Amino acid sequence: MKKNYTYILLALFSVSVTFSACEKYLDKSPEEDITIEEAFRQRKYAEAFLVDIYAGLPNEIYFTDMIDINPFIVASDEMNVPWPEKFPKMMNKGSWNAFNVAGQIYKNMYEGIRKANIFLKYIELTPLSTEFTAVTRDRWIGEARFLRAFYHFQLMRIYGPVPIMDYAAGVADDFTQIKRRPMEECVAFVASECDRAASMLPMNVVENRDLGRPTAAAALALKARLLLYNASPLWNGNPDYAPVADKQGMKLFSQTYVADKWNLAAAAAKTCIEQCEAAGYKLFDRYADPVKNYQQLFLENNNSEVLFARNSGRDNWMEKSAFPGSLGGWNGWNPTQNQIDAYNMADGSVPITGYGSDGAPVINPLSGYVESGYATTAHPAGRWMADTRNMYVNRDPRFYATINFNGAFFIDRRVQFWSTGADGRGNAGRDYNTTGYLLKKFIDPGVSLIQGRSSLKTWIYFRLGEFYLNYAEALNEAGGPAPAVYDAVNRIRNRAGMPNLPANLSAQEMRERIRNERRVELAFETHRYFDTRRWKISTQTDNGPIYGLNVAAGTSLKDDVFYRRMLVESRIFQGPKHYLFPIPQSEIDKSPNLVQNPGW
Repeated sequence: MKKNYTYILLALFSVSVTFSACEKYLDKSPEEDITIEEAFRQRKYAEAFLVDIYAGLPNEIYFTDMIDINPFIVASDEMNVPWPEKFPKMMNKGSWNAFNVAGQIYKNMYEGIRKANIFLKYIELTPLSTEFTAVTRDRWIGEARFLRAFYHFQLMRIYGPVPIMDYAAGVADDFTQIKRRPMEECVAFVASECDRAASMLPMNVVENRDLGRPTAAAALALKARLLLYNASPLWNGNPDYAPVADKQGMKLFSQTYVADKWNLAAAAAKTCIEQCEAAGYKLFDRYADPVKNYQQLFLENNNSEVLFARNSGRDNWMEKSAFPGSLGGWNGWNPTQNQIDAYNMADGSVPITGYGSDGAPVINPLSGYVESGYATTAHPAGRWMADTRNMYVNRDPRFYATINFNGAFFIDRRVQFWSTGADGRGNAGRDYNTTGYLLKKFIDPGVSLIQGRSSLKTWIYFRLGEFYLNYAEALNEAGGPAPAVYDAVNRIRNRAGMPNLPANLSAQEMRERIRNERRVELAFETHRYFDTRRWKISTQTDNGPIYGLNVAAGTSLKDDVFYRRMLVESRIFQGPKHYLFPIPQSEIDKSPNLVQNPGW
């Protein structure tokens, strides 16, 4: 206060402010010194405290900047970017460690958890009234419990077992005694919190002003995803984690594989689907054209499929990152050729069945897929235009809603990704397209970077489509490809304009189909990174070559040299080390009872 007072006195002489104004500035209102107990005795302050818990929700629309929020898209085999200093690029080079790891997730999540704990401790002090009924109080408690569970899960998915914070920590507490709890305890805690939150929350948003607040649908979704992860190989009897124990010798991972976890995951996903659909949620199917339908699913905020999303305000960051240079963008969010190859043909056939030692694709001759030549006519609905490379013709409709490829029509022009084209490397400088593709999914064509026009954005954490695939996966792992497995996957495929899966698949064949369906349906939604890790296949998907096209060459749309597959980078993934993030060393220094993850 002395410094402020000195500054004010100096200001008096310099600008001739009267001393009476200074006295007024120094006067405090009674509200400035109220205690936490007194604050919670007023409804408006209690609600303000609840709203502040939401500040920790990660705004995952930022794939490359605000690096601590969502490095997972670029750190998977879905995407590359031209900016070498970004943290996910360090992950891809294997040059990250406990000292330089992005630690904001750890900080933000525990900050949100502490706020939730304080709220839950003191909300009972808020007096009931006609404006604040017991029903409202229970809903607020349900929101806080959900957020506390959600933040714990955000930590668990990258660190594994974490300290469970279910009390309002104070400055007098001994934080050196904080320890990680066994994974089974963490899962049980989050699942229990989801159950309690679901019992206290409505299934639907009651008023528009509540959009962005969790409902019982969000709690059901979180529990279903949690139990799917818990059944998967990374968390379910993983022998790689047998040595992991705290400093008192307590094992942090169970070494017993429990097959019934798949049944529990299937049951949770089924419950989520059934209760959500009974409450009016449904797969988004507003448009007859499956390309437009899939595209609008992510542009029409709070639609029928969304179970929980973050309101992100008016923004054009995604468009800046993914617009071509000729529209004022940075050319930066570049899907990999690896991801492009995952899209099946429109008739459901698999175009590429593997790769040679040199990275050349093994093409399924029965699929009709060819990488040479150009289309002589345009698609009647505009999915491709005449002179489009044949490798982009007759693909899954979701491909056309997700990917901008060379010669695709976007907004008011055909994009030109060859070197000398309007959007090519030769005209881009540092912000150049590294793979020959740009992300189209999530990108609002109504935004104008040149005119400074943005749009209202949300980021979807849970949508109903995911849980059909979760259900199918868990049910197949539990007992093989039963009719319900086919039905769940085909619901997603048919909505996307794709035919049913072939009959008589084995359990292994169905597993591969489901995994690829997730890769396509949930592309760039922060699933692929965690899917490959929970399946323990990242040593194949993320350790080796990432391909794109020959972006340094080409002088026209039909220049064959541009379409040659080229190595973009060789990535490094070390298993089991890289399956989990390291606990930031700064946190271990503050809490020495924390033990580090294996390999770090």
